[in-house]
Amino acid sequence: MNILYVGDIMAEMGISTVEMLLPGLRNGRDIHLVIAQGENVTAGKGMTPADMRRLQKAGVDFFTGGNHSFDQKDLYPLLADPSQPVIRPENYPIGTPGLGHKYTHTSRGDVLIISLLGQIVGKSSGTLTDNPLKVVDSVLEQEQDTPKIATVINFHGDFSSEKIVIGNYLDGRATIVLGDHWHVPTADARVLPGGTAHMTDVGMCGALDSSLGVTYDSIIPRWRDGIVNRNELATSGARQFNGLLVSVDEQTGLALSAEHIRTIIPA
Repeated sequence: MNILYVGDIMAEMGISTVEMLLPGLRNGRDIHLVIAQGENVTAGKGMTPADMRRLQKAGVDFFTGGNHSFDQKDLYPLLADPSQPVIRPENYPIGTPGLGHKYTHTSRGDVLIISLLGQIVGKSSGTLTDNPLKVVDSVLEQEQDTPKIATVINFHGDFSSEKIVIGNYLDGRATIVLGDHWHVPTADARVLPGGTAHMTDVGMCGALDSSLGVTYDSIIPRWRDGIVNRNELATSGARQFNGLLVSVDEQTGLALSAEHIRTIIPA
Protein backbone atom coordinates (compact mmCIF):
# COMPACT_ATOMS: atom_id res chain seq x y z
CA MET A 1 0.00 0.00 0.00
CA ASN A 2 1.24 3.49 -0.84
CA ILE A 3 0.19 6.49 1.25
CA LEU A 4 0.95 10.10 0.31
CA TYR A 5 0.82 12.81 2.98
CA VAL A 6 0.59 16.28 1.41
CA GLY A 7 2.06 19.21 3.36
CA ASP A 8 0.12 22.31 4.43
CA ILE A 9 -2.00 23.47 1.49
CA MET A 10 -1.62 27.25 1.69
CA ALA A 11 -4.49 29.29 0.23
CA GLU A 12 -5.43 29.52 -3.45
CA MET A 13 -1.92 28.95 -4.76
CA GLY A 14 -1.72 25.80 -2.69
CA ILE A 15 -5.09 24.53 -3.87
CA SER A 16 -4.28 25.12 -7.53
CA THR A 17 -0.84 23.51 -7.12
CA VAL A 18 -2.46 20.36 -5.76
CA GLU A 19 -5.01 20.42 -8.58
CA MET A 20 -2.18 20.64 -11.12
CA LEU A 21 0.06 17.90 -9.74
CA LEU A 22 -1.85 15.43 -7.59
CA PRO A 23 -3.90 13.59 -10.25
CA GLY A 24 -0.80 12.68 -12.26
CA LEU A 25 1.22 11.88 -9.16
CA ARG A 26 -1.50 9.66 -7.79
CA ASN A 27 -1.75 7.65 -10.98
CA GLY A 28 1.97 7.59 -11.73
CA ARG A 29 3.04 6.38 -8.29
CA ASP A 30 0.15 3.95 -7.65
CA ILE A 31 -1.01 5.83 -4.55
CA HIS A 32 -3.90 4.25 -2.63
CA LEU A 33 -4.53 6.99 -0.03
CA VAL A 34 -3.85 10.73 -0.05
CA ILE A 35 -3.96 12.64 3.25
CA ALA A 36 -3.41 16.41 3.32
CA GLN A 37 -2.91 19.05 5.99
CA GLY A 38 -5.98 21.25 5.51
CA GLU A 39 -5.82 23.93 8.19
CA ASN A 40 -4.49 26.69 5.86
CA VAL A 41 -6.57 25.90 2.80
CA THR A 42 -9.02 28.82 2.71
CA ALA A 43 -7.02 32.07 2.55
CA GLY A 44 -4.61 30.58 5.10
CA LYS A 45 -7.28 30.33 7.80
CA GLY A 46 -9.02 26.99 8.12
CA MET A 47 -10.95 25.24 5.35
CA THR A 48 -14.46 25.77 4.01
CA PRO A 49 -16.52 22.77 2.90
CA ALA A 50 -16.43 24.15 -0.65
CA ASP A 51 -12.63 24.19 -0.75
CA MET A 52 -12.57 20.76 0.88
CA ARG A 53 -14.75 19.37 -1.91
CA ARG A 54 -12.55 21.03 -4.50
CA LEU A 55 -9.48 19.25 -3.13
CA GLN A 56 -11.35 15.96 -2.87
CA LYS A 57 -12.10 16.28 -6.57
CA ALA A 58 -8.37 16.72 -7.18
CA GLY A 59 -7.64 13.46 -5.33
CA VAL A 60 -7.28 14.20 -1.61
CA ASP A 61 -9.02 11.54 0.49
CA PHE A 62 -8.61 12.90 4.02
CA PHE A 63 -7.62 16.12 5.83
CA THR A 64 -5.72 16.57 9.09
CA GLY A 65 -5.92 19.58 11.40
CA GLY A 66 -3.91 22.23 13.19
CA ASN A 67 -4.22 25.51 15.04
CA HIS A 68 -6.52 27.03 12.37
CA SER A 69 -8.93 24.09 12.27
CA PHE A 70 -11.75 26.14 13.83
CA ASP A 71 -11.46 29.30 11.72
CA GLN A 72 -14.26 28.29 9.32
CA LYS A 73 -17.40 27.55 11.31
CA ASP A 74 -19.12 25.90 8.34
CA LEU A 75 -16.65 23.04 8.79
CA TYR A 76 -17.75 22.25 12.37
CA PRO A 77 -20.47 19.73 11.40
CA LEU A 78 -17.98 17.85 9.22
CA LEU A 79 -15.38 17.80 12.00
CA ALA A 80 -17.96 16.21 14.30
CA ASP A 81 -19.19 13.60 11.79
CA PRO A 82 -17.20 10.33 11.93
CA SER A 83 -18.02 9.66 8.29
CA GLN A 84 -16.52 12.93 7.03
CA PRO A 85 -12.80 12.82 6.13
CA VAL A 86 -11.54 15.72 8.23
CA ILE A 87 -10.27 16.02 11.82
CA ARG A 88 -8.96 18.63 14.25
CA PRO A 89 -6.15 18.01 16.76
CA GLU A 90 -7.02 15.29 19.26
CA ASN A 91 -5.40 16.95 22.27
CA TYR A 92 -7.76 19.90 22.62
CA PRO A 93 -9.69 19.72 25.90
CA ILE A 94 -12.84 17.62 26.26
CA GLY A 95 -15.81 19.59 24.95
CA THR A 96 -13.95 21.08 21.98
CA PRO A 97 -16.02 20.78 18.77
CA GLY A 98 -15.12 17.98 16.40
CA LEU A 99 -13.13 14.76 16.49
CA GLY A 100 -9.37 14.32 16.61
CA HIS A 101 -9.17 10.84 15.13
CA LYS A 102 -11.20 8.96 12.55
CA TYR A 103 -10.93 5.99 10.21
CA THR A 104 -10.84 6.27 6.46
CA HIS A 105 -11.71 3.39 4.15
CA THR A 106 -9.47 2.34 1.26
CA SER A 107 -9.47 -0.52 -1.23
CA ARG A 108 -6.73 -2.15 0.86
CA GLY A 109 -8.31 -1.74 4.28
CA ASP A 110 -9.12 0.83 6.95
CA VAL A 111 -6.60 3.44 8.09
CA LEU A 112 -6.65 5.20 11.46
CA ILE A 113 -5.69 8.89 11.26
CA ILE A 114 -4.87 10.97 14.35
CA SER A 115 -4.05 14.68 14.52
CA LEU A 116 -2.04 16.26 17.36
CA LEU A 117 -1.09 19.84 18.23
CA GLY A 118 2.28 20.81 19.63
CA GLN A 119 2.41 22.59 22.93
CA ILE A 120 3.96 25.73 21.40
CA VAL A 121 2.36 26.90 18.12
CA GLY A 122 2.98 30.56 17.30
CA LYS A 123 0.24 32.94 18.42
CA SER A 124 -1.71 29.92 19.68
CA SER A 125 0.96 29.11 22.28
CA GLY A 126 -1.42 30.11 25.09
CA THR A 127 -4.13 27.71 23.92
CA LEU A 128 -4.94 25.06 26.49
CA THR A 129 -4.08 21.61 25.15
CA ASP A 130 -3.57 18.22 26.74
CA ASN A 131 -0.22 16.42 26.69
CA PRO A 132 0.08 15.01 23.13
CA LEU A 133 2.10 11.93 24.13
CA LYS A 134 -0.41 10.91 26.78
CA VAL A 135 -3.34 11.65 24.48
CA VAL A 136 -1.97 9.58 21.61
CA ASP A 137 -1.23 6.71 24.01
CA SER A 138 -4.88 6.79 25.05
CA VAL A 139 -6.18 6.77 21.47
CA LEU A 140 -3.89 3.92 20.40
CA GLU A 141 -4.97 1.87 23.40
CA GLN A 142 -8.63 2.62 22.71
CA GLU A 143 -8.30 1.60 19.05
CA GLN A 144 -5.89 -1.32 19.43
CA ASP A 145 -8.50 -3.99 18.75
CA THR A 146 -10.12 -2.27 15.76
CA PRO A 147 -8.93 -3.86 12.48
CA LYS A 148 -6.75 -1.48 10.49
CA ILE A 149 -4.06 -1.68 7.86
CA ALA A 150 -2.15 1.45 8.93
CA THR A 151 -2.05 4.27 11.47
CA VAL A 152 -1.06 7.79 10.39
CA ILE A 153 -0.34 10.58 12.88
CA ASN A 154 0.40 14.22 12.12
CA PHE A 155 2.00 16.49 14.71
CA HIS A 156 1.31 20.18 14.08
CA GLY A 157 3.88 22.20 15.99
CA ASP A 158 6.74 24.67 16.07
CA PHE A 159 9.48 22.81 17.93
CA SER A 160 11.60 20.38 15.92
CA SER A 161 12.44 18.66 19.20
CA GLU A 162 8.78 17.85 19.86
CA LYS A 163 8.36 16.49 16.37
CA ILE A 164 11.44 14.29 16.60
CA VAL A 165 10.59 13.06 20.09
CA ILE A 166 7.05 11.98 19.21
CA GLY A 167 8.26 10.17 16.10
CA ASN A 168 10.67 8.10 18.13
CA TYR A 169 8.21 7.73 21.00
CA LEU A 170 5.73 6.11 18.61
CA ASP A 171 8.28 4.15 16.58
CA GLY A 172 6.88 0.69 15.93
CA ARG A 173 3.37 1.68 17.09
CA ALA A 174 2.33 3.72 14.05
CA THR A 175 2.89 3.51 10.32
CA ILE A 176 3.64 7.20 9.78
CA VAL A 177 4.37 10.00 12.25
CA LEU A 178 5.22 13.32 10.66
CA GLY A 179 5.36 17.00 11.47
CA ASP A 180 3.71 19.90 9.72
CA HIS A 181 3.03 23.62 10.35
CA TRP A 182 6.49 25.01 9.46
CA HIS A 183 5.77 25.16 5.71
CA VAL A 184 9.50 24.43 5.24
CA PRO A 185 10.46 20.80 4.54
CA THR A 186 13.20 19.11 6.53
CA ALA A 187 15.78 16.83 4.93
CA ASP A 188 15.22 13.85 7.20
CA ALA A 189 12.54 11.61 5.72
CA ARG A 190 13.30 8.05 6.80
CA VAL A 191 11.98 4.85 8.33
CA LEU A 192 12.89 4.70 12.01
CA PRO A 193 14.41 1.50 13.49
CA GLY A 194 11.05 0.18 14.69
CA GLY A 195 9.39 0.60 11.28
CA THR A 196 7.66 3.98 11.53
CA ALA A 197 8.07 6.46 8.68
CA HIS A 198 9.04 9.88 10.01
CA MET A 199 9.79 13.38 8.75
CA THR A 200 10.22 16.34 11.09
CA ASP A 201 8.27 18.66 8.77
CA VAL A 202 6.82 17.83 5.39
CA GLY A 203 6.64 21.43 4.10
CA MET A 204 3.86 23.16 2.18
CA CYS A 205 2.05 23.45 -1.12
CA GLY A 206 1.74 26.95 -2.55
CA ALA A 207 3.85 30.00 -3.31
CA LEU A 208 7.59 29.36 -3.49
CA ASP A 209 8.79 32.96 -3.57
CA SER A 210 7.18 33.98 -0.29
CA SER A 211 7.53 33.73 3.46
CA LEU A 212 5.51 30.55 4.06
CA GLY A 213 2.91 31.73 1.52
CA VAL A 214 2.90 35.40 2.59
CA THR A 215 4.39 38.22 0.47
CA TYR A 216 7.75 39.65 1.43
CA ASP A 217 6.32 43.15 1.03
CA SER A 218 3.97 42.59 3.96
CA ILE A 219 6.41 40.67 6.17
CA ILE A 220 9.62 42.72 5.86
CA PRO A 221 8.17 46.05 7.13
CA ARG A 222 6.77 44.19 10.13
CA TRP A 223 10.13 42.66 11.01
CA ARG A 224 12.23 45.72 10.16
CA ASP A 225 10.05 48.61 11.34
CA GLY A 226 7.56 47.03 13.76
CA ILE A 227 4.61 47.96 11.56
CA VAL A 228 1.38 46.25 12.59
CA ASN A 229 -0.18 44.92 9.40
CA ARG A 230 -2.02 41.96 7.96
CA ASN A 231 -0.50 39.09 6.06
CA GLU A 232 -0.84 39.49 2.32
CA LEU A 233 -0.99 36.12 0.62
CA ALA A 234 1.14 35.56 -2.45
CA THR A 235 -1.03 35.12 -5.54
CA SER A 236 1.50 34.64 -8.33
CA GLY A 237 4.95 33.34 -9.09
CA ALA A 238 6.65 29.97 -8.77
CA ARG A 239 4.92 27.22 -6.83
CA GLN A 240 6.02 24.30 -4.69
CA PHE A 241 4.53 20.92 -3.84
CA ASN A 242 5.76 18.92 -0.85
CA GLY A 243 4.65 15.53 0.36
CA LEU A 244 5.83 12.33 2.00
CA LEU A 245 5.24 9.08 0.10
CA VAL A 246 5.30 5.96 2.25
CA SER A 247 5.18 2.34 1.16
CA VAL A 248 3.41 0.21 3.76
CA ASP A 249 3.74 -3.47 4.59
CA GLU A 250 0.10 -4.52 4.69
CA GLN A 251 0.84 -7.49 6.93
CA THR A 252 2.62 -5.58 9.70
CA GLY A 253 1.22 -2.07 9.26
CA LEU A 254 4.76 -0.69 9.31
CA ALA A 255 6.61 1.37 6.73
CA LEU A 256 8.91 -0.09 4.10
CA SER A 257 10.16 3.22 2.70
CA ALA A 258 9.70 6.97 3.10
CA GLU A 259 10.34 9.38 0.22
CA HIS A 260 10.08 13.17 0.31
CA ILE A 261 8.46 14.39 -2.89
CA ARG A 262 9.23 18.01 -3.79
CA THR A 263 8.20 19.58 -7.09
CA ILE A 264 8.81 23.17 -8.18
CA ILE A 265 6.59 24.75 -10.84
CA PRO A 266 8.27 27.81 -12.41
CA ALA A 267 6.36 31.08 -12.67
